[in-house]
Amino acid sequence: MAAQINPSILSADFARLADEAKAVEGADYLHVDVMDNHFVPNLTLGTPVVESLARATDIPLDCHLMIEDPDRWAPQYVEAGASSVTFHVEAARAPIRLAREIRAKGARASMALKPATPIESYEDILPELDMLLIMTVEPGFGGQAFLDITLPKIRRTRELIAKHGLQMWLQVDGGVSAETIERCAEAGADVFVAGSAVYGAADPAEAVRALRAQADRAIADSTWAHGH
Repeated sequence: MAAQINPSILSADFARLADEAKAVEGADYLHVDVMDNHFVPNLTLGTPVVESLARATDIPLDCHLMIEDPDRWAPQYVEAGASSVTFHVEAARAPIRLAREIRAKGARASMALKPATPIESYEDILPELDMLLIMTVEPGFGGQAFLDITLPKIRRTRELIAKHGLQMWLQVDGGVSAETIERCAEAGADVFVAGSAVYGAADPAEAVRALRAQADRAIADSTWAHGH
């Protein structure tokens, strides 16, 4: 099970997004944080920027919707060119229906949980999803410090995925860096969103490779990857 690194353009230069996408060639996905200033206290971008970015890069787009009413808006991000769309369960009215609609439109369906949202309430939904995102900071701003209290939830989520025999990905987002990525991988994550750890580096593409190598080693050494 290979690690994936998804650089977050929240930490990129918004005036140079096409160039910033080229700077991370070799990344698995580009992570696009969509914030509406309602669900979270920040405002970023919407479907027009996603459409432009999709035309400007061959790297698939992983859109993380930190917005109210994702039931209404999420499908539009598939139409705009996103390959994966993540909605917050705290904001969705009908998460199963929404996941199915995202999949029906041809994208991977993903559900995000804030740090304090327990995974156990959503065990029955997991087969409807291609990926689950556990926020390792409070959503809304980049550059925050990683919350260690989320590690047990990552472990419990990985155990639930194994219990149901699912092939879904487990993503973490928030404070992921060379200092924290191995702990996340050991706990069960295999998809890592990294913002400032990539775009704050002198060579963003090399930062992606180095983070992936770190995560791959930690996954290879983990008990969960060996079915124990």
